[in-house]
Amino acid sequence: MYNGVAEQRKNYKSDWRYRLTLLGIALALVVVVLGAFTRLVGAGLGCPDWPGCYGHLLWPNESHEIINANAAYPDNPVATDKTWPEMVHRYFAGILLLLVILLTVMAWRRPGQRAFYQTHILLFIILLQAAFGMWTVTLKLWPQVVTAHLLGGLATLSLLWIMAERLRDRCRLVSTQQFFALQKLRPLALVAISAVLGQIALGGWTSSNYAALACPDFPTCHGQWWPNANFNQGFNITQKIGPNYLGGALESDARTAIHISHRIGAIVVTLLVSLLAIGAWRAKARRWAQKLFTLLGLQLALGVANVVMFLPLPIAVAHNAGAALLLLGLLTFYYRINTAQTAIQRT
Repeated sequence: MYNGVAEQRKNYKSDWRYRLTLLGIALALVVVVLGAFTRLVGAGLGCPDWPGCYGHLLWPNESHEIINANAAYPDNPVATDKTWPEMVHRYFAGILLLLVILLTVMAWRRPGQRAFYQTHILLFIILLQAAFGMWTVTLKLWPQVVTAHLLGGLATLSLLWIMAERLRDRCRLVSTQQFFALQKLRPLALVAISAVLGQIALGGWTSSNYAALACPDFPTCHGQWWPNANFNQGFNITQKIGPNYLGGALESDARTAIHISHRIGAIVVTLLVSLLAIGAWRAKARRWAQKLFTLLGLQLALGVANVVMFLPLPIAVAHNAGAALLLLGLLTFYYRINTAQTAIQRT
C-alpha cells in the first residue's frame, strides 16, 4: 500500500497540468489581492480606458505623455499614483487568462482525464471576469459590477484550488466511524460555504459603496447598538451610476445599513464555521477544526482592526486575502469529506 501511495504522489507531482494549476492558484491569489489594493487606494478609475491606459500599453510616465493624456481625457487627468496599480492588476489578470487557456488546450489533448469539465467552466468564468474588468471601467465603478468582479475573482481562485485537489486524486482512508461522522457534516459545510460567499458579497458591496467606515466604532455603531439605517437605499441595486461612482454616492444612513449588514453577516458566519469546526473536532478531524478556527479568528480580528484603526491599507488588503483563505479552507474541507473512504469501500 505504501508503494502505491508513493507512486500516486509521484504521478500527480510530475503532471504538468497540476504544476500549472498550482501556478494558477498563486496568480489568482495575487490578482484578488491586487484587485483589493487597487480598489482600496481609489485607483479603480486610474485608467479611464480599457484595455490600455490613456492609450498606452503601460501608463503615461513622461511629461509629454501626461500632457497628451490630459488633453485626450480632460475629465480624468492623470494621477500617476493611480495608473500603475490598475495596469499591474490588469497584466496579472491577463497572464492568468493565458494560463487558463493553456490548461484548456492541455485538457483537450487528453479529454478523458480528471478536471476536464472544470477546466472549461474555469475558462468561461475568467473570460466573464475580463468582461467585468472592462465594465468596471466603462460603467465608472458601478457597485453591482465591482461586487460581481470580486466574486468572479474568488470563483476563479476556488475552481483552480478544487482542480488541484482533483488532479492530486489522493485517497484518504478513515475509519468507518469517522467516515459516517464526517458525512453528517456535509450539509452544515455547504451552508457555511454559502454563508461565507454571501458575506464576501456583502464585503464587496460594503467596499464598493465606501461603507467600510460608516460605523467608526466597535462593537456599537455611532455609539448605538442599532443606529439610524436606510436599508432600502443601501441595497437598491437599480441605483443610478452618475458621472462616476468613485467615492460612492449614498447618504450616511444608507452606508450605515450596509455596514451593519456586514457585521450581522460576520456573526452568522462565525456561528456556522464554529459549529462546523466543533463537529470536525468531534469527528476526530482535529487538525481541520484547528485550521477552521484559526482562519475564522484571523478574519474576525482583521475585520475589527479595520474599524478601530480606521481602515489601514495593509490590514484592509489582508482582510480581503483572509476572506479568500477562509473560503478555500471550507471548500477543501468539504471536498475531502466527499472524497474520504473507508477500508470497506476500498475492498
